[in-house]
Amino acid sequence: MHYHPYKSQVSQELSEPDKVNRLQPCNEFLGLVKNNSDIANTLLISDEAHSHVSGYVNKHNCCYWAHNNPHELHERPLHSAKGTVWCAAYSHGIIGPYFFENEEGRTVTVRHKVMLETFLRSELHPRQQDLLWFQQDGAAAHTAEISMQVLRTMFPDRLVTRFRDIIWPACWRNLVVTDYFLWGYVRSKVYETCPANIAELKQRILDFIQGIPKSVLQRVMTAFPSRLQECIERHGGHYQVSHSNNND
Repeated sequence: MHYHPYKSQVSQELSEPDKVNRLQPCNEFLGLVKNNSDIANTLLISDEAHSHVSGYVNKHNCCYWAHNNPHELHERPLHSAKGTVWCAAYSHGIIGPYFFENEEGRTVTVRHKVMLETFLRSELHPRQQDLLWFQQDGAAAHTAEISMQVLRTMFPDRLVTRFRDIIWPACWRNLVVTDYFLWGYVRSKVYETCPANIAELKQRILDFIQGIPKSVLQRVMTAFPSRLQECIERHGGHYQVSHSNNND
């Protein structure tokens, strides 16, 4: 039929300074791995994401067969009910999910300091906390001084973030476990059928995340240093998109 499948792969454009900035933390972290091969098992990689009741389109699985791109549109509500969820992934499990909401259960702006003090601190055993490295991106809520004060007490000299022990630069989304693995994995299962409301959406997210096998997380975290190495080999550029399924 001479038809071809069209799939979009969206990546942030990288400038030459972006590529240079990506190389430094790759080299620094791999230096830690060289001195401590178990470092990948003691790294907490964290982030938050928005999840809408209206669902989303999985561009990888949504494929149109045609001679030309059909420019198919997907309509969704302008103000869809949503939840903002935070997680931290490491080889021993997932800490979370934590939903940013008020006493009435309504989604609120990210309050990072509150989450750190009331949730993350209580989830970590003190002896466990003394061994862990903590990673986050450079979002303003993450790197505000009130949040950084809490993190410096919890993870002294073991912070991977903007302006800290290992600098976490912009444009690293395709190297972060929560982005290249967790959120896509969660959404592909949670939205198999559309949730009826925000309460059902949050319960699905909670149930699925708590059910992710530890063996899957161990494989993902073990592969993390190899992704950094590939970034170096590509001189800070995007890595080759893999079509293998990390969710098996």
